[in-house]
This record gives sequence, structure tokens and C-alpha cells, in this order.
Amino acid sequence: MELYTKSAAELSRMLRDKSCSATEIAQSVFSRIDAVEDKVKAYITLTRDSAMDQAKAVDELLAKGESLSPLAGIPVAVKDNICTKDILTTCASKMLYNFVPPYNATVMEKLLAAHTVMPGKLNMDEFAMGSSCENSRFFKTHNPHNLNYVPGGSSGGSSAAVASGMATLALGSDTGGSIREPAAYCGIVGLKPTYGSVSRYGLVAFASSLDQIGPMGRTVEDVAMLYNVLCGHDKMDATSAYREYPDFTANLGEGVKGLTIGVPAEYYGEGVDEEVKTAVHAAIKELEAAGATVKEISLPSTQYALSAYYIIASAEASSNLARFDGVKYGYRAENYNGLIDMYERTRSEGFGDEVKRRIMLGTFVLSSGYYDAYYKRAKLLQMRIAQEFAEAFQSCDLLITPTAPSTAFKIGENVDDPLKMYAADICTINVNIAGLPGLNIPCGKGANGLPIGMQLIGPKFSEATLLKTGACYEKIVGGFGPIPEIRA
Repeated sequence: MELYTKSAAELSRMLRDKSCSATEIAQSVFSRIDAVEDKVKAYITLTRDSAMDQAKAVDELLAKGESLSPLAGIPVAVKDNICTKDILTTCASKMLYNFVPPYNATVMEKLLAAHTVMPGKLNMDEFAMGSSCENSRFFKTHNPHNLNYVPGGSSGGSSAAVASGMATLALGSDTGGSIREPAAYCGIVGLKPTYGSVSRYGLVAFASSLDQIGPMGRTVEDVAMLYNVLCGHDKMDATSAYREYPDFTANLGEGVKGLTIGVPAEYYGEGVDEEVKTAVHAAIKELEAAGATVKEISLPSTQYALSAYYIIASAEASSNLARFDGVKYGYRAENYNGLIDMYERTRSEGFGDEVKRRIMLGTFVLSSGYYDAYYKRAKLLQMRIAQEFAEAFQSCDLLITPTAPSTAFKIGENVDDPLKMYAADICTINVNIAGLPGLNIPCGKGANGLPIGMQLIGPKFSEATLLKTGACYEKIVGGFGPIPEIRA
């Protein structure tokens, strides 16, 4: 069996018993990239030479008997809104088409310290704004399970690369579901960590109070291994939490006996496909049979969350993206008449339609006369949503919901209907609004053969509980299936 089909945990063990080398793993992944990347289109930038150098260095360290991280030699691809020193970081935008950061994001420094191997930078919706990976300036990414369908977004390149075997693990970012939704569409595991548990230093900001970097992989253990490397306090991030973190792989075999799982009724109502509800309920019954207690709960403000999210996220995007003006770096319009005209032309030409739509919405809700009517009310609702979750967790250890209201939709199907596109986030946005951790776990397939995902939600810093619950379900179903065969 090809090495690119192996999990990170399997490859880690194989490296240490000398069944393979890090160089052979990297070669296998690049062979897979050469075979299917032209169909899937997950990568914006490939870093073949530096990746092979990283793999060779791991082999040399292992030959010397060095004690290395479990992820040493494992290919981890990176979403293209995470800064990588001396490597192009575009955010899939014309605005940053030529931006080469002079520094690494903190998560990149952690990956380098763990001696991982980076195959390249991954495609995404421009500035992480989208749910389908159709908003990239460069090209659309395709779902490896069916190339006519979207892989989800904004971390669509990350999910597609992992699902297709073009990376063993990947980093994504999640502002309103951008790790969990593409993970659900592509049938992989994706973790949106608690806000503040992973440094955002070096992540190009979309909505700073909601953004969070997180791991994506094909198994729960793989995601736990990567999260072990990523989490921790960072003095470079003022929102980074001061706390100690456990080994998230240590308790994966504990099971769910004694846990209470809440099932919020609002996530199973109108707008969620019947086949999705059926698959998630079946998974819950499996966990109940394994020893968990299941109870119905209510989160009444869920129906208002989508409106609140797009007001808050757009307002913060309007502020964060004001820095892209053509002055210091990135794209600058060629023909202009004076400074103000240069600003206008650069931003008009450099940003795509979806980014401009959100900037305009955000500027409007922050403007004099509308701030109290929209932004202030959205922030009050954010507090109410967080309070409802806190009340639910007084009697529940975790909640289980669908991750997305449907399986992946066809490429182009929703591109001209922004409201329908935004509705794809309806099950995930509350987690970001409340700063909670959320984990996508594959739980079946739809009638169209595409994956269905369920979302595990816990209190702040309860990732260990979510991961052991996901691992229990993974064991019950015997794993999440092989890498799909990709047909043109």
C-alpha cells in the first residue's frame, strides 16, 4: 500500500521501526500530487525542494538516534492565509498575489520545531470569505469524492488535499465553520479549537474575534497529534490563553461511558436535509449504545445566529482589510490619478466580489446612525448565545449536531445566491460566536455518495472530551473509509 494512504500515526510508527524513511513518505505524497493535483487543484504553491530537504534532515536525525516529535517527517500542508517566511502567502487574492512574508506564523514555527514536512500552501476562498472554495482568485478546488462538487470552504484546499492523499495533515482556519464544513464535505476530521488555544500570530486576519487556526486529518488520532503541536500560549498573540494543555492522544481510548450528550432541537429543524438528520441521529444512537446518556435540549437563539455572525464578521473584516491599499505591499493599480484614486482603483481591482460585498456590509453596520441598530445588537446577541451554551453545559458534557445542513453542492450551484451560500454555515457559526471548540466527524454518506459530517461541540477547552468521543465513534464504525478514487 502506498505511503500516502497511511495515517500520520501509522507513518510515525513506521519511521521509528525503520519500515520507511521520511524521504520515502515525502516522495509518495509528491507522486500522489503529480497524479491528481491537476484534477483536484488543492495547492496554490508547491514547495517540493524545501520539503525534500526537510524530509532528508529528519532521516539524518533519526539515524543519529535523536528523540523527535511524533510528527517528525509527516507531511503537513498549510492554508495560504498563514504566513510562511520566504514562501508566497496570497490568501487566494489578487491583492496579495506577490506577498512573501519576512516571518513565520507561530504555528509554522511550531511545525518547524516538530520537524514536519510542508508540501505546499493550499487554496482557499479569498481572505477566507466563502463556504465553497469558489471565491479563490486563482482557481476552484474540487471535491475528491466527486470532482463536480465543491470541497467546502474556506479551507477547501486543506480538506481536499487531505481527503485525496496529497497531504497527510493540513492546517485550516475557521471563522464561522471554515474547518468543520469542508471537513464534512470531504469526509475527514477537522477541529476548530477553543478561541485562544492556538496562536493567531501570522494568520492574515478576517474577523479577529472569531478566527482560529486548527488541524485537519483523516483520523481522530492524527488530528489530536497535530493539535498537541499547535496549542499553547504565545506572547505574540494578546488573545492567547494562559493555561496548561494535556496530551490529547493520551485518553483517546477511554470511550463515552458516563458522558451526557445534548441534542439541541434547533439544529434538526427546517433547512437541514432529512438524510443528514438521519445519519447524525444514527451516530448518536451508536454512542448511546456505547454508554453515553442522550438528552434533548434547546438553544433558542440559534435562529438569529446567522444574522449576528455576518454583521460581526463583516464589521471586523471591514476594519482588518483596510490595510490593503496598495501602499506598502501587495497589488497596486497601474493607472491612477493621485493618492485617493490609487486607493480606490487598487481595492476595486485587487479584491474579489465576495470580499467587496463583506467590506461594504461591514462599513455600513459600523457607520454613524447604524452602529446601534446593527452591530451593537449583534454583539448583545453574541453574549446571549454564549450564555445559552454555558447553561446547556451545566447538564451536558458535549452537544452533537449536523456539521452542514446538506452534503456538498455542485460547483456553480450557489455562486450567484449569496444568501443560500451563507446558509451553509448555519450549523457551525454559533461555535465561533461563543468561542467554543467544535469537531467534525464523518458519519455516513448521502444518496449522492458524498460524505455527511456530525459536529461535536463542548465547553471551552474541552477538546480532550470531543476527541475521545470522536475516537470512540471512529472505532465503532471501523474507521472513516479509504482515500477516494479520483476520476476526471
